[in-house]
Amino acid sequence: MSRFFATGSDSESEESSSADEITPKAPGTTFKQSLLLSDDEEDTKRVVRSAKDKRFEELTNLIKTIRNAMKIRDMAKCLEEFEQLCRAFLKSKNIVDKEGVPPFYIRLLADLEDYLNQLWDDKEGKKKMNKNNAKALSTLRQKIRKYNKDYEAEIAAYRENPQESADEEEEKEPEDSGSSSESDDDDAGDEGVSASAFLKKKPEGPSEASKFLKSAKGSGDESSSGDDDDDDEDWGSGSVDSSSESSEEGEGKTKSLATVFLKKQDADKSNERRIGKRKKIKKKERLEGEIEGEEGEEGEGWEKVKGGVPLVKEKPKMFAKGTEINTAVVVKKLNEILQARGKKGTDRAAQIELLHALAAIAAENNLGEGILVKIKFNIIASLYDYNPNLAAFMKPDMWKKCLDCIDELLDILFDDNNNIFIGENIAEDSENLAISDQPFRVRGCVLTLVERMDEEFTKIMQNTDPHSQEYVDNLKDEGRVCGIIDRLLSYLENKGSTEEICRIYLRRIMHTYYKFDYKAHRRSLGLQGETKSEQDQEESEGEDSAVIMDRLCKFIYAKDRTDRIRTCAILCHIYHHALHSRWYQARDLMLMSHLQDNIQHADPPVQILYNRTMVQLGICAFRQGMIKDAHNALLDIQSSGRAKELLGQGLLMRNMQERNAEQEKIEKRRQVPFHMHINLELLECVYLVSAMLLEIPYMAAHEFDARRRMISKQFHHQLRVGERQPLLGPPESMREHVVAASKAMKMGDWRTCHSFIINEKMNSKVWDLFPETQRVREMLVRKIQEESLRTYLFTYSSVYDSISMETLSEMFELEIPTVHSIISKMIINEELMASLDQPTQTVVMHRTEPTSLQNMALQLAEKLGSLVENNERVFDLKQGVYGGYFNRDQKGGYQQKQSYQRDQKSSYQQKQSGYQRGGYRNQNQGNY
Repeated sequence: MSRFFATGSDSESEESSSADEITPKAPGTTFKQSLLLSDDEEDTKRVVRSAKDKRFEELTNLIKTIRNAMKIRDMAKCLEEFEQLCRAFLKSKNIVDKEGVPPFYIRLLADLEDYLNQLWDDKEGKKKMNKNNAKALSTLRQKIRKYNKDYEAEIAAYRENPQESADEEEEKEPEDSGSSSESDDDDAGDEGVSASAFLKKKPEGPSEASKFLKSAKGSGDESSSGDDDDDDEDWGSGSVDSSSESSEEGEGKTKSLATVFLKKQDADKSNERRIGKRKKIKKKERLEGEIEGEEGEEGEGWEKVKGGVPLVKEKPKMFAKGTEINTAVVVKKLNEILQARGKKGTDRAAQIELLHALAAIAAENNLGEGILVKIKFNIIASLYDYNPNLAAFMKPDMWKKCLDCIDELLDILFDDNNNIFIGENIAEDSENLAISDQPFRVRGCVLTLVERMDEEFTKIMQNTDPHSQEYVDNLKDEGRVCGIIDRLLSYLENKGSTEEICRIYLRRIMHTYYKFDYKAHRRSLGLQGETKSEQDQEESEGEDSAVIMDRLCKFIYAKDRTDRIRTCAILCHIYHHALHSRWYQARDLMLMSHLQDNIQHADPPVQILYNRTMVQLGICAFRQGMIKDAHNALLDIQSSGRAKELLGQGLLMRNMQERNAEQEKIEKRRQVPFHMHINLELLECVYLVSAMLLEIPYMAAHEFDARRRMISKQFHHQLRVGERQPLLGPPESMREHVVAASKAMKMGDWRTCHSFIINEKMNSKVWDLFPETQRVREMLVRKIQEESLRTYLFTYSSVYDSISMETLSEMFELEIPTVHSIISKMIINEELMASLDQPTQTVVMHRTEPTSLQNMALQLAEKLGSLVENNERVFDLKQGVYGGYFNRDQKGGYQQKQSYQRDQKSSYQQKQSGYQRGGYRNQNQGNY
């Protein structure tokens, strides 16, 4: 039988009999193989490690991979492994919270950041990198800088004494973890970093007891302390297994048991000796490192600490020690600071602090007002640039700083008014900032800064909740803003150009036109302050707002060359007149300006101002009793159904097709601040009441007219809504009050109409908001009485043969001359077919009113005539003559026929003139 088959049969028998029979070999080899077999079984079955050891071993393996990748400059691998390391460290959070951050982890973070900074500074090396590595380098550098912010204290402590932290780690690892994991951690933590790593890896001779035991078993080839530890740890279990396998030989069993105890005692002794040697070596190296550090402290000892410290915390020195501070040096430093303005990564807050510090240095060294003004200009500009987003508004602290800086700048300008020239037309080369006999010349524009400040104030008010206390606090700053504008106005009146004066005048007008001057109103009524202090205050105050507006606007009318400023000034002037009930001045100024002809070509803010002015004009006309003018002024705004949007007081909900997100942002920036809003409910009430006073008499006069037109579509819509309601309860909203009053007026019941229009609820919502509340109420009562009288006469004239004016006077509580005047106007305008009998003071009705049958016949005739016309037009289109309407040569006969029909119709109407009120209709169409 060949050896090949013999070997195969032996292996098969070994597998089936569970390794009971072993081929006879040298006794040393047999014992070693049995030990190796037991080692593998122990690794899979009996080794139990703590959660800490497992987690830390995972971290050390990843750290080892990162360090290997660092050696070959594989940044993509570094990035991938670093992300895994961060995830593994996050999993170990519970252990880290108990034990603290492991030193080897801090060491890697510090080394990796230094390594990346070194690669980043190497420009030539970066150029040679491939695309993936360069991208990974940039990404990893950003991540490590962000990640290390959480461990700044530990990394700083490590960098101060890297050798000591390494010693602590070395001492901690043998105590906390097993010897096998200790060797791995040491290798991973110290790989190629310092001399201690090489000392640690230096092979040590085994102790005498271990030499003796190894030689007895033929295994004396151990080379490193890490392998020695593995053998030490697994000796006992291996010997127990081998003794159980060779249970037939009693001597072998006793020997293996003896070796278990002997080996463990010797291993403990060797561990203690090895730790003691390490401590001695580390202590020696530490002492040597401290001596070297003291020697090299004067040279380059402090440069390593530079990496990883945030730039914000570093406050660079303005000037080197001993530098002579003069204007040129300060200007050079100012330009250095401004060069970083607008660049990515620039800390804007730090830049503002640097400019403040530079201004303080310039003031300390008495470099003159010129350089101080230039620095202040740049501080204010930096404050405006703090928010790069145009839609964002300034934070309260920045806003206060901005106001303070502008006040300081104006103080400087007023102190040395005659020695400083400021203008945008001054070139930077021709600036004179040094103290000399010549006046200071500084490039800049104070007006632009103040205009931007005014815009920022508007943005702050737009973005603040109007129903909060914060809005009230912010609104208090308007007094300060107006004070700054007044100071600049007085400065520019002496030093500025005409164009600049017009611009600052407009800013002052925009802060004045919408405010009601209560003190001037009290003076106009002859009222005085209740207390002596109020009287003194009124006497000490300057001119009224009307005088200020008149002076500023007239200057702009005369001097301004731009249409926009003049247009805005005219609209503000009209608004102010209308607000103070100067109806005729406001109306005349609006008609003379002809703004309504070309306002559609203006920019949206001016159009919003025009809409606000027209609305205020209509409300003013209503207060003065000009109902028709009020209705005409408010018609365009109210009929659109978008009053809120047209007045710049909010946006209506629309779908994204009509307005995208960008357009919505732009429109939000055009909104008027809340304190300038016009009450929309008051506006709608004024419009509906005006429409009621016009529409109800007209409806009564044209009850049977087929061609009756609507004066106000919105009013008719409200009437239809009220009629459709199945259950009519007492009115609650403002609209319901107006609808109920309209129904009462239709019947000629003026008292019920009056009670619906003027009551406690309507007073609190609408009428009490007017300055002269009582006068407006009296005017309304008078108008309701007059229009109710007209409606009564239109509705019930067919019932009466004659009616006494005294009776009408008692019914509507009007004076007899007033009743006489109203009826006379109606007869003159052919609205009422009647005559006045002066001796008896009665109204005699003429029976010329058509009956209902005659009215229906007239309507039928008119409808048939329009039907014939439409039919002939359709017939011409079907014949293919498409130019029949417009070509006089081809269709002259047709047009003559049409004229003939029109003549026939007109003659028909003349024949029927005794039955219809054609004169009233024609006259009324001309009036309304």
